[in-house]
Amino acid sequence: MKLCIPVAENEGLKSVVYGHFGSAPLFVLVDSETMAVEPLANRDQTHVHGACNPMRALAGRQVDAVIVGGIGPGAVNGLQRAGIAVYQSPAQTLNEAVAQFNQGRLPKIGLENACAAHHDDSCEHH
Repeated sequence: MKLCIPVAENEGLKSVVYGHFGSAPLFVLVDSETMAVEPLANRDQTHVHGACNPMRALAGRQVDAVIVGGIGPGAVNGLQRAGIAVYQSPAQTLNEAVAQFNQGRLPKIGLENACAAHHDDSCEHH
């Protein structure tokens, strides 16, 4: 599967997972089988608060799932409409997050457990 994980800097599989999808400077696309990585700049990083357009952020790239620490409801909604599953991971690095995904240990995120706002104290993922 093609996974998308937000990061601050591309350090391959050692990249540190960024705390929130919409404000991440870039993403790393990872093939969950081959572990091949590819960086992708966030094309929507400067969006207005609450108006993240995940498909613009991903520049139209096809991914099967997104793994995040935190994500807002607008981005969850946009990804789900595009048929992209969203998973939550407490992992520190991409390598750990992909391993958790491959082991089936990551819960899906839906609108009911998305962050209410960027840097909201009720969202523990930042």
